[in-house]
Amino acid sequence: MRVVDSHVHIYPPEVISDWEKIGEKEPYFNVLVRGKVHKWATVEDLIAQMDSDGISQSLIFGFAFSDLALCRLCNDYVISAVKRYPDRLKGLAVVPPLVRGAVSEIERCRQNGLIGVGELFPEGQDFDLADARETWRLVGACHEMGMFLLVHTAEPVGHDYPGKGNVGPKEAAAFCLNHPEITVIFAHFGGGLWMYELMPEMKLALSNAYYDTAAAPFLYEPQIFKAIEASGLAYKFLYGSDYPILSLNRYKKLFEGIDIGNSVLKSIFSDNFEHVCQDDGLSMKR
Repeated sequence: MRVVDSHVHIYPPEVISDWEKIGEKEPYFNVLVRGKVHKWATVEDLIAQMDSDGISQSLIFGFAFSDLALCRLCNDYVISAVKRYPDRLKGLAVVPPLVRGAVSEIERCRQNGLIGVGELFPEGQDFDLADARETWRLVGACHEMGMFLLVHTAEPVGHDYPGKGNVGPKEAAAFCLNHPEITVIFAHFGGGLWMYELMPEMKLALSNAYYDTAAAPFLYEPQIFKAIEASGLAYKFLYGSDYPILSLNRYKKLFEGIDIGNSVLKSIFSDNFEHVCQDDGLSMKR
């Protein structure tokens, strides 16, 4: 089965070597990289892991810093990686949405072949996902250039962990209501937002929303995928590993012992990402 990983972080060597110094000025980054599960990965590490796991393509991005210059450093690294491995990698740009120059950076990245923006961290980058006054420029730039968004979200209950943040289903739903024109992937199951699509009015409101499975082994029992299948919403989920923290083998173990239809697996592991690209006039084959 063809596998596309839609949630992969890679880091420029400069970030890896200077992470402690960077962390002094980037509190959210500092918390994450000091966490017990954090790992570093370069593009070479990723390609080796993809070959080992049989991953066909990966959607890659750097870290969404508050500093636009650091975001540019990550974006340049992603652009270079995509150019080196055009058949294996597609890339997203990271920007701090409220910083002067963010729109120009999105435009530059689109001109250099990147297909979306993310993974953005609303809490870490100090912007309110639910406030249209703070998101309209970001959305407008992406919409005009046919790019989609990937946004970090988390469940509002359960255990705490580094980087969990305070942006969950309520804020994500408000974003969709404010911006029905943009396709958005909410990371980490949208913090549970998908369940509210069983409400007719929310299914309509969330027509532009997708969800990825990043960090699933840390968050949920395997039965969540049976619930997704039963809900009829499997077509809105994309496999995302959150590499280098996790790789495909952890997800294979998650699926062991639960009876999931092959069509559901195929849609989650590959087909749905193609639909996201089509929604914005993009293609993984471009």
